[in-house]
Amino acid sequence: MGPAGAVLDRALHDTGLPRDEAYVTNVVKHFRWVPRGTQRLHQKPDSSHVAACAPWLRAEIELVKPRLIVLLGATAAQSVLGSGFRVLRERGRILSSPFGAPVTATVHPSSVLRAPDPESRERAYADLVADLAGVVSWLHLPTG
Repeated sequence: MGPAGAVLDRALHDTGLPRDEAYVTNVVKHFRWVPRGTQRLHQKPDSSHVAACAPWLRAEIELVKPRLIVLLGATAAQSVLGSGFRVLRERGRILSSPFGAPVTATVHPSSVLRAPDPESRERAYADLVADLAGVVSWLHLPTG
């Protein structure tokens, strides 16, 4: 949703994965924010928010039965793989999960938007697309 959702949609398109073939959800189901002028600035959820929403996430995964779970960002990755998991160090690796389905992690699309300059944004976007292309390859999907 919003600008980060547009980055994700574009990255999925660039890897050849149709957006309607990916199920997207959030680990935390509510938007925590602080007012900043006319904008609402996102605040990172804390562990109590993650724990409160865990039953919904588990139910969604049981219902959808994904072949692979892609964890976007540190909050999602650490909620599934533990607080010691580091996205930038472990990104792109296929790992086991407590859900039974394998998982992989990459950066959250919003991190692309937060890159400090156009060159950094291009590099961050290319890295995100490369991670998602690895997902497409792992799933043996044709690229479009």
